[in-house]
Amino acid sequence: MSSPSSSGQSLSGLKALDISRVMAAPFAAQMLSDLGAEVIKVEALGGDDTRIWGTHYFRSANRGKKSIAVNLKDKRGQKIVQKLAVQSDILLENFKVGDLVRYGLDYETLSNENPGLLYLSVTGFGQTGPRSAQPGYDTIIQGMTGIMTLCGEPDRPPARAGLPMVDIMSGLVGTVGILAALHERVRSGRGQHIDISLFDVGMMMLVDAGQDFLDHNHVQSRLGGINRNFSPAQPFQTSDGWITLAVATDDQFKRMCDAMNIGEFVNDPRFYDNTARVANRIALAQLLAPLFITDATAQWERIFLDAKVPLSPIFNIEEAFAEPQSAARNLIWTVEDKMRLIANPLQHMSRTPARPAALPPELGQDARSVLCDNLEISDDEFETLVADGVVGSPPE
Repeated sequence: MSSPSSSGQSLSGLKALDISRVMAAPFAAQMLSDLGAEVIKVEALGGDDTRIWGTHYFRSANRGKKSIAVNLKDKRGQKIVQKLAVQSDILLENFKVGDLVRYGLDYETLSNENPGLLYLSVTGFGQTGPRSAQPGYDTIIQGMTGIMTLCGEPDRPPARAGLPMVDIMSGLVGTVGILAALHERVRSGRGQHIDISLFDVGMMMLVDAGQDFLDHNHVQSRLGGINRNFSPAQPFQTSDGWITLAVATDDQFKRMCDAMNIGEFVNDPRFYDNTARVANRIALAQLLAPLFITDATAQWERIFLDAKVPLSPIFNIEEAFAEPQSAARNLIWTVEDKMRLIANPLQHMSRTPARPAALPPELGQDARSVLCDNLEISDDEFETLVADGVVGSPPE
């Protein structure tokens, strides 16, 4: 494996201005920071909404950034952010459609001053369409895109996925858009507006279920932990916990049956091939459940590992972090010997790996250095801005 590049990370030298809040766009900005970009986070004087949702939420999407707190209702505050945007390669925002025009921070205004600016807008429903003016949180989008109808048990109400999956995926899609636009800018020298909609991303996340509807007009429904495309592929209770398996091929099914001493299942016409097993998944599960509960999770894991059939214990979050594979892949970053954070999977790039630049910032902690160094504001001017409530700054 090659050693990391001596020239730094892949996005070193790029400047990003993050004026977004909550999860999707801040997550994209954190990805940029982990890859070496300098990211300045602009917050309201009261801070990002998530600062009051518990420290864990803010920390999960804001490491490595510098924080300044600015009052955008004040013309001087608007001018500060405008000047920082003109100096930036990338701007990330998630304000309501058209809301930033009044602050002079919309794409059209800023791109006139900075033609190379890459401007990422993340909204609930995008910049166009009949719902463009509506706010859209992850939970709302999971409901409107059909994702909730695919989550949960069939005899229970529709369920939200347990994590903000649409937000996270929207942040990743936004990052892909930024990287694509950066590559194109090398040729054209021009920036562009990247319009990311949580609704669009939620629809994209339907993948095979959505394609099943387009191909066959079939509306799939929730099946709990069951995989709808192959069988057996679902959770089973063991004598001391839970496992889930994913038998995706006929050969895997045969090996599973041999390992469990149920070879007669292979020739049963109900289970002869995957199509039959999917059609008869309930009957198959009813036969397997009494077998799995007779032994411990670890024993079933050993049996299936030897048979080369996918099976996993169902871990809670504590157990997932304690799993030796997590340590082997360095999935917990200890930053500045102070705080444990979830690692960026791109840390395994061979020459320019992702790595944390710094701890998640305290509100406004970098105001003095950012304004004085980047905008050449004097100490006296800075103190006046703080005293006038234009800029927030923590005590020295």
